[in-house]
Amino acid sequence: MTQYRNIKLANAVEIQQAAVLIRTGSLVAFPTETVYGLGADARNDHAVAAIFAAKGRPQFNPLIVHMCDLAAAQRLVEFDALSLRLAQQFWPGPFTLVLPRRRDCGLSLLVSAGLDTVALRVPADPVTQALLLAADCPIAAPSANISGKISPTCASHVTAELGDKVAMIVDGGACAVGLESTVVQVRGGKAFLLRPGSVTRDQIAVIAGTVETDTDTPDAPNAPKSPGQLASHYAPNLPLRLNAASAQRGEAGLAFGDNIPRGAVKICNLSKRGDLTEAAANLFAMLRELDCDSFSGIAVARIPAHGLGEAINDRLARAAHR
Repeated sequence: MTQYRNIKLANAVEIQQAAVLIRTGSLVAFPTETVYGLGADARNDHAVAAIFAAKGRPQFNPLIVHMCDLAAAQRLVEFDALSLRLAQQFWPGPFTLVLPRRRDCGLSLLVSAGLDTVALRVPADPVTQALLLAADCPIAAPSANISGKISPTCASHVTAELGDKVAMIVDGGACAVGLESTVVQVRGGKAFLLRPGSVTRDQIAVIAGTVETDTDTPDAPNAPKSPGQLASHYAPNLPLRLNAASAQRGEAGLAFGDNIPRGAVKICNLSKRGDLTEAAANLFAMLRELDCDSFSGIAVARIPAHGLGEAINDRLARAAHR
């Protein structure tokens, strides 16, 4: 399957071995419902520093810490009333909350990138849950790729970028959601959307009322409140043109439903039936497929902005930023 010996199919034996590696300070890549994560014991300074080194990630960019359930999360952070309701509604799942650290949380300061908050998620993926239970520790895990590049949604994407920089890659197949988690922070009793994801603004509003767009430090180059706020992120090597009705010379096309860039050298359709959930699951894999020297760039068709389309367009806009 791959030249690397560190890739292992997700089963009970390999998950136990991955847990041992994490507990002893090594890096392990593993699947979640969103994208593949590059995981380490979130309490271990050296292990967390190794995440930044392997990815080439700037240390001002905080990490998401994964926990097995809400009770475990409550031992690390302070919940206000609204954050607690949001957690009860959307955990386990592709939803991250930015919350104040408890003084006795034991987490490495590196996961917070100098902030007094930490981003926490309780994932739903069964492989991730099994690993969290076996490791019996909080796992810090950004996407398992080179910083700023296209996120990985299958094990082969991880090997292509990180290779043997990680002790083990747990292969759990393709990620079901395919986009990083929604990130929300509650301030002054209001919910602020820091990063859109598959839990949509409308779904959050059912619990929180209105959902504010975070504008305190938009695309802050040196002070993001959460992962995914850098202006340039998820980027292929080729330039992207957004909302393209037709392709320029030599461009490949990324289509959605009937929105197909005319004249493209090659077409990948995120969802021929115009389904945003399917499009999200295919986004990063198809960007990787089109990101090759055979093309001069990638012409991206218009994607609807409602629902999950907000998150897809967010990733595309950051991928196109130069």
